[in-house]
Amino acid sequence: MENMTANKSVLSWINEKIDLVKPDKVVWIDGSDEQIEALRAEACSTGEMIKLNQELLPDCYLHRTAVNDVARVEGRTFICAPTKEEAGPTNNWMEPSEAYKMLYDIARDSYKGRTMYVIPYSMGPVGSKFSKIGIELTDSIYVVLNMAIMTRVGKKVLEALGDSDDWVRGLHCKCDIDEEKRYICQFPQDNTIISVNSGYGGNVLLGKKCFALRIASYQGRNEGWQAEHMLILGLQKPNGEIKYICAAFPSACGKTNLAMLIPPEGYYKKGYRVWCVGDDISWIRKGEDGRLDAITPENGFFGVAPGTNEKSNPNALASTKKGTIFTNVAYNADNNTVWWEGLDKNPPENGIDWKGNPWNGKTSTEKGAHPNSRFTAPAKNCPCISPEFENPHGVPISAFVFGGRRAKLAPLVYQSRDWDHGVFVGSIMASETTAAASGAVGVVRRDPMAMLPFCGYNMADYWQHWIDIGAGLDADKAPKIFNVNWFRKDDDGNFLWPGFGDNLRVLDWIIDRCEGKVDAVETPIGFVPKAEDINLEGIEDEVSEDQLKEILSVDTALWKDEVAGIEEFYSKFDRLPATLKAELETLKANVNK
Repeated sequence: MENMTANKSVLSWINEKIDLVKPDKVVWIDGSDEQIEALRAEACSTGEMIKLNQELLPDCYLHRTAVNDVARVEGRTFICAPTKEEAGPTNNWMEPSEAYKMLYDIARDSYKGRTMYVIPYSMGPVGSKFSKIGIELTDSIYVVLNMAIMTRVGKKVLEALGDSDDWVRGLHCKCDIDEEKRYICQFPQDNTIISVNSGYGGNVLLGKKCFALRIASYQGRNEGWQAEHMLILGLQKPNGEIKYICAAFPSACGKTNLAMLIPPEGYYKKGYRVWCVGDDISWIRKGEDGRLDAITPENGFFGVAPGTNEKSNPNALASTKKGTIFTNVAYNADNNTVWWEGLDKNPPENGIDWKGNPWNGKTSTEKGAHPNSRFTAPAKNCPCISPEFENPHGVPISAFVFGGRRAKLAPLVYQSRDWDHGVFVGSIMASETTAAASGAVGVVRRDPMAMLPFCGYNMADYWQHWIDIGAGLDADKAPKIFNVNWFRKDDDGNFLWPGFGDNLRVLDWIIDRCEGKVDAVETPIGFVPKAEDINLEGIEDEVSEDQLKEILSVDTALWKDEVAGIEEFYSKFDRLPATLKAELETLKANVNK
């Protein structure tokens, strides 16, 4: 197939990689429906994918990865910066020339007998000032078809790139799926990503975490913008006004559920709506009006299947009904559809599990779907996708929200005193483990801004970048910063807050605070709501005003222990910003009064 571009930097790099991996043929991905359909048919003919029931699940397919290749491998993910200091204490580091040699030795001749697919893709709407372009080389049709859902692919991307050298190089080689030689390496200074010996989405869809966070966070620091592990939602009030929120949560804290939240019935009747702009990643820039604007660089959802159902997240489930690739879920042979734990109470008797073995969901003690099984679904399928989803200018952000899973420590919601204090609040984000069986309950895992595995450079410098961004904003235009905790428990271990759709009640207060419509109570950690300002209409039986006061309370004794935990965490960083040191001292003084 002839080249789709005359861009010299692109062609020279591809030719180098052809010499390295020696494919039998090269196919350029042009983004046409005809080509995508032909690749689907080819993947089905080889058994790489299974075509599902086209009446019930049109254009949907099932794929299984190797059983040793089912999740991101943080221990084998490296930031290959020139020095270890640049990568920072929270990243695995490898010296770039050593890394290239090792990776090229693994990749050499690995495409013999295989096809090289050249995927030009845009993160963000093609041609937007926010957007960045990448080219991924892969020997996997599965990767091509997923990238065609998750990003914008094809000729139009190369037209937008023109002669520019500003694009991200990505090489993926399945090789032998050898987990001992599996590496996902980012070279931020070279705009390069190389992934070998994996076929699992999170390691091989190089536009996702590798580019959209690790490489982009480094680009953002150099170019004065931000790449964040944040959802974007629009909260529409009864008057029709929509305000936008970016929010970051560690895993298992309900991030996708919040992004696609359905308002409680009383709120819905009044005219409240929640619009999903993105469920996972935000790119944020200062707009012409001096406010921060955000887009999601993605074009689809790469969601965890188990637990997704009609009750937990009907919008996510609806998103999977057409044009979706399911990975490592169970197969229902009776009607040629898919199933996973938590979907419904009716597992297939005549099923095949994620490993490809016969499986009876009614009698088996084994899980049918892998706990990290996935769906890759087009964002346009989502019933609550924002009308602004394709807006090349992004949406203006009113608030940043950080959250974690804390049983006793953090109140339901609190607001930072100012931007720098907000950066501090994001930097100390943490969740507690819930492994009750072994007794290891409440082990605190810190995950600053939910970026711990995804920051492409030294995290102390990343915090400084946040501080610098704030310094360049007018105080009246800077988003306000909040922390939420849906997981507060009473002494018997019961959740005090109903969560899910009722989290809108907290978002409503957050927007009211941004607009200066409600007052708040100052505490040692920041501003918490007055109990009367959180609307409990419709949940009075679940949450009394006294319970609400408990959920909003701040226990200074617990925060004294927290200070010690923060000090321990901060001690890892030689380059800790002075601003954060000062914020920690303020917190320490406040809780010791």
